[in-house]
Amino acid sequence: MNWRNVAEDISDWIGAYAKENGIRTLVVGVSGGVDSAVTSTISAMTGIETIVLNMPIHQDGAQHDLSRSHVEWLRTKWGNVREEVFDLSATYDEFCSEVGGVLSELSLANSRARLRMATLYAIASSNNGIVVGTGNKVEDFGVGFFTKYGDGGVDISPIADLYKSEVFAIGKELGIIEEILEAAPTDGLWNDGRTDEEQLGASYDELEWAMKELENPSGSEMSDREREVMRLYVKLHESNSHKMAPIPVFKMNYAHRGD
Repeated sequence: MNWRNVAEDISDWIGAYAKENGIRTLVVGVSGGVDSAVTSTISAMTGIETIVLNMPIHQDGAQHDLSRSHVEWLRTKWGNVREEVFDLSATYDEFCSEVGGVLSELSLANSRARLRMATLYAIASSNNGIVVGTGNKVEDFGVGFFTKYGDGGVDISPIADLYKSEVFAIGKELGIIEEILEAAPTDGLWNDGRTDEEQLGASYDELEWAMKELENPSGSEMSDREREVMRLYVKLHESNSHKMAPIPVFKMNYAHRGD
């Protein structure tokens, strides 16, 4: 696979969508991870003004440093990139002081993602822009590893048909900095800095294998670990299916109009 061509195809697709809809700005949240690094780079490749938002909320210093390093790298290569840094820690703390006492740890983590989403859309709507999603195929359509109306709240999803391994392949081809390519994936929503693998119970390579195996069964005997991963994948997919399916809508029975 020529990953440079794939990246250019995605960039052209974003550009065509923006032109068709009169969009002048692309807005991307960067986290220090490979998904947002690749997405922001491909967005910059369009030549359209690309605003990258760094939105720390009591962020681990290493994650913040990675996102800043990536933005610096982006700006040396594309003149259409603009960075905005919004430290949302105080906003989050104020939110917690009002409702935090009645919320679970998970809901508070998701609230971080939703505060970031609100910020992305505030910037996008102020700049005739759209929010560009950073979710990959395993997250968006496999295990539902995203926050509903948080990082799942986007206008377009340029890498959502790419497995995590393919995102890494594009990242390497585009020259994304090594520190990002080597860092353990994390959503950055927890004070203890837990990784995605610690949250999910399996690595992206394992979850990707399960997703592919269900789509095209190999017929080979599974190892104990593979069976465990498959059970985990199916459980996550089913429990998070509400995120990946269209919102249920009640359909009016117009026969009742005559009652």
